[in-house]
Parts: sequence; C-alpha cells; structure tokens
Amino acid sequence: MSDQNTVGTTAIDYIAVEESARFRSLKRTQRSFIFPLAAFFLIWYFVYVLLAAFATDFMSQRVWGDITVGLLLGLGQFVTTFAITMGYVAFANRKLDPIATEIREELEKAQGGHA
Repeated sequence: MSDQNTVGTTAIDYIAVEESARFRSLKRTQRSFIFPLAAFFLIWYFVYVLLAAFATDFMSQRVWGDITVGLLLGLGQFVTTFAITMGYVAFANRKLDPIATEIREELEKAQGGHA
C-alpha cells in the first residue's frame, strides 16, 4: 500500500546534510561568533559579581547623587545583554540566514515542497 505523504518525494538523508561542508561551515561560522561573546559575557558577569562581593567600597562609590559604581555596572549588564543580542541578530541576518535559507530551500526542493 502506498503512503500519500511519500508519493513523488525523495527521502532526505539528513545525516549527510549535517555532515556536508556547507552545513559544517555554517555551524563553524555561528560558533565563531557565539563562543567568544559568551566567554566575554560570562567573564564580565563574574567580574561584576566578584566586585559586588569583595570590593564593596569600590562598588558603593557615588558617581552622581545616589548613583553608585555598582549600580552603573549592574545596569551595564543589561546594556551588554541587549548589545550582544542585537549584534547576534545583525550577524545572523547577514552571514547565517542566507546560507541556512539556501540549505532549507534545497531540502524543500528535494522533498518535493515549494519554497
């Protein structure tokens, strides 16, 4: 008995796609962006935590009114998070998405779908 979902389509070897040079290059490009930024952010975060725990005099220095160094560095954590996110989105739109779209469209074409 014929399955209607497979009539006229070709099974895709997803392992072969994952092992292809283009897919590995896509993963390598993504990781070359993500890992350094993740390491930077974790170091920056732990420096902030360590300063808060062990450099209380420094962190409690007033900069302007009731605004302290600790408060500014804490707000800097949020700014850094948003900056990294916006940077990654721009990077992905420019470098990753075009390649991922090509791979997806080829798979859809091989599967018999329409892009």
